[in-house]
Amino acid sequence: MKTLRILSLGITVTGLAFSSAAFGQQPTSVPPAQQHQAPLTPESAETKTAATPNWTTEQIMTATVHDAWLLSGKNEATFFEMVTQLAQISATKRGVTLPETEAAGRRFGEMIKKNAKADTDELLYVVVDKAVQKIGVPAKA
Repeated sequence: MKTLRILSLGITVTGLAFSSAAFGQQPTSVPPAQQHQAPLTPESAETKTAATPNWTTEQIMTATVHDAWLLSGKNEATFFEMVTQLAQISATKRGVTLPETEAAGRRFGEMIKKNAKADTDELLYVVVDKAVQKIGVPAKA
């Protein structure tokens, strides 16, 4: 199972502070063609349980950073499930894979943090997609 560690994802949205996260395996709500393997487990949410996904792919693709936070029920683990799902969709659409290094995870987290803080009204997918474009490497055929 491939993983990507986000070591410095200090996103603050409506009083929520994320410190780090790891990509693991994808929630089952994403079609197999779009799965890359990755539920997110941030250190700050390790003792918390993600809520059962109550969103559709279309909902999170069109949700702003703020809207996604509200849709998550203000649950860090659930929010990171959304980020993970979006990262997998983006990587699939872009034909890239995410490196398994701490350095890549740190860069990925910093990009998401910076872009999310810059505009909480930005689509969360756009924030994640920008990071995937910069961090992703071409997938092997």
